[in-house]
Amino acid sequence: MKRPALLLLSLCLAAAAFAQTKPKLEPLPEPPPPPPGLIDEATLEPQVTIRKQGEDKIEEFRINGRLYMIKVTPAHGKPYYLVDRKGNGNFIQEDTSVGDKGISVPMWVIHTF
Repeated sequence: MKRPALLLLSLCLAAAAFAQTKPKLEPLPEPPPPPPGLIDEATLEPQVTIRKQGEDKIEEFRINGRLYMIKVTPAHGKPYYLVDRKGNGNFIQEDTSVGDKGISVPMWVIHTF
């Protein structure tokens, strides 16, 4: 009966001693910049086209020529967004009020074939 208690006590002491030893951490060096010409700075910024349709103001947001979001600002009322979440051309209306749709998960295109 003393052996299991002694074993448990020694394990607790070893765990406490292990938890107190912290490795010395050093900051990582800065990564080198990408080679010139690899990243096209013009494709990082969205292209915004603003036009009037009646009394409404329409702002179209494009990246690499693909329309992904439209902001509609009516003459009277709150602005709203039409967003293409999946990139298939189907736009879904989203309100600008906070807390309407919950969490908006960021989605980026890593690579296209």
